[in-house]
Amino acid sequence: MTTTIALPRLPLGDPHDCTDANDELTLYQAFYDTLVRRTDTGYVPHLAETWSVEPDARTWTFIIRPGVRFHDGSPCDAAVVAASLDRMAREDKGYTLGSPAVWRQYLGGARLHAEGQILTVHLARPMADLLDVLVQGFIVAPSAFPRLDAGDRTAICGTGAYICESIGEGEVIARRNPDWFGTPAKNATLRFRLEADPVRRLAMVADGRAALANSIPQPLVNARPPAGVQFKRFTIPVCIIYLLNAAKGPLADARVRRALSLAIDRTRIIREVVPDAATPLNGFVSPLHFGAGRAPVEGPDLARAQALLAEAGHADGLTLAVDCPTRLPDEAERLTAILGSELAPLGVRLDVHYHTDREAYAHMVRRKEIRDLCVFDSSPLSTFRILYEKIDSRVAGAWWEGYRNPAVERLIDAARTETDDRRRQHILEEAYAELQRDPPWLTLYNPIRTIALRGAHPGFIMPEDGVIDPATLPLLPEDGAPA
Repeated sequence: MTTTIALPRLPLGDPHDCTDANDELTLYQAFYDTLVRRTDTGYVPHLAETWSVEPDARTWTFIIRPGVRFHDGSPCDAAVVAASLDRMAREDKGYTLGSPAVWRQYLGGARLHAEGQILTVHLARPMADLLDVLVQGFIVAPSAFPRLDAGDRTAICGTGAYICESIGEGEVIARRNPDWFGTPAKNATLRFRLEADPVRRLAMVADGRAALANSIPQPLVNARPPAGVQFKRFTIPVCIIYLLNAAKGPLADARVRRALSLAIDRTRIIREVVPDAATPLNGFVSPLHFGAGRAPVEGPDLARAQALLAEAGHADGLTLAVDCPTRLPDEAERLTAILGSELAPLGVRLDVHYHTDREAYAHMVRRKEIRDLCVFDSSPLSTFRILYEKIDSRVAGAWWEGYRNPAVERLIDAARTETDDRRRQHILEEAYAELQRDPPWLTLYNPIRTIALRGAHPGFIMPEDGVIDPATLPLLPEDGAPA
């Protein structure tokens, strides 16, 4: 018998590309393992039994778990782990929406030495937060590389808790791996079923055609759940923001950026745009991020905001040009309309330019062709990656939009080389506070997501990253079985 998981998307990509799509990551976590896994308290061993890092934060040693085999029967040793890391670091890999070679920024130029089950990674530059990258470093059987390189996304061969049994029209069937090294998955056979319509996804759980449905919208959650269905709500680390053009125009002035942040009422924005489906975002990362501060963002304080604008030469207000996609986030148009009403008392008017092609929009942002501000999100559950890729002016990464703050950059350098977790956490907390005082973005909220489960599962909680992990799901009803 089979247990069905209904997903709004069924993406089969290359596991060595970078993605924050939780449906895609759900599939990868079924079939592949990584060296380490993230928990709410840090990282725990997975394919690597142990690891260590030298004080220079450049040399990492991993002891690979012995006896592990890929689904094709080949052994998983340090050499094949190194092959996956090498592939991740290729110029043509690590692609995410609008941004190529994400992983190359960290693994490029690394020297990998494999001997038996011992893997030594000599990084080109220090990175005390390397595990933030390796948590998405899916280890793939080298036998699958040629097919993946040829664009065959059905070439699925890892060491994970599930083995890919078949791929059909709108579904992927996975059976439990009897030889997996971890605690055996509770569900023997999983069917990942594509159902884009959320009403139909929920109906599948209600009538027994599915045991779990991902991404249930808040309006459906607000209604009483169908008989035998349980909703699980959880905050995700994605940050809904406006990127601000700090390279030129009015927002190059820190006082104007600060004025916008002080003027808005994030609680009202949530109530009007995504009621009951978000929490206010107080800084450049979510409370789930390592080193996130706990102090609330200041405001709303219209008087102080007006004083800052006047000091910056805009006592009579100003007009800001906004780039707004029509999806991702899907509420972007409503959000921009509400933002306009929030800023109107400040004398700020918004000239909105809409974009229907989301990938072209991402490339526009990456090329730093935004107007004054643009709707975006920030998704990696890695404080260092966000600082490095999006805020450090010396890197001028894909999502950097002209912001410069030498104090923050000194803290980035300090965090890069600090291997003591507690001391590095304090450094990142300092960066968080500085970025509240001098915001690079207009931060708004963290979304709350919901899944639907058939039956009662009181002890089940979602992973910290908000991605369904098939290996740790509770025992779910099989298709057609009572809840």
